[in-house]
Amino acid sequence: MTSFSATTESEAVVAAGRAEIWAVLTDPVLLPELTPLLRKIETDGDLWRWHLVNLSVLGIGISPVFTERMRFTERRRIDYTHEPPAGVTERTGAEGNYVLSDVDAGTHLAISLTLHVDLPLSRLAAPAVTGIMRATMQRMGDRFSANLLRHLGVGRPA
Repeated sequence: MTSFSATTESEAVVAAGRAEIWAVLTDPVLLPELTPLLRKIETDGDLWRWHLVNLSVLGIGISPVFTERMRFTERRRIDYTHEPPAGVTERTGAEGNYVLSDVDAGTHLAISLTLHVDLPLSRLAAPAVTGIMRATMQRMGDRFSANLLRHLGVGRPA
């Protein structure tokens, strides 16, 4: 197995209150409705198990399921770290955070996400695999953003 990773970061001012956005980002039932490729989230306290749809990477089918330790800080920050259950090997994981802060026009939302995946491919495939990962993450982020804004009933972020 070879480990591949890709990172995406974005930020915007959303014309909605921090509490409204926080409510969405901490709702494991609503998030899959707004996030493309996310099938469901199972929760056990601060451990969230994320189930993605079946994906194909260079002809290899994967069904990513990964467990994240979610740390929620005063409706201002959500940090997540890959933490599989004891004795379980998960070939996919994520690390990152959401940071929310109040601004005059609404809420400044900054998102950082690094996704890791182990695949039975050569390291020589890294440029292609990471390119696919980045493009997929970008499309997911764009669609999540549009769905979030629609859910909140606000326009495009500044």
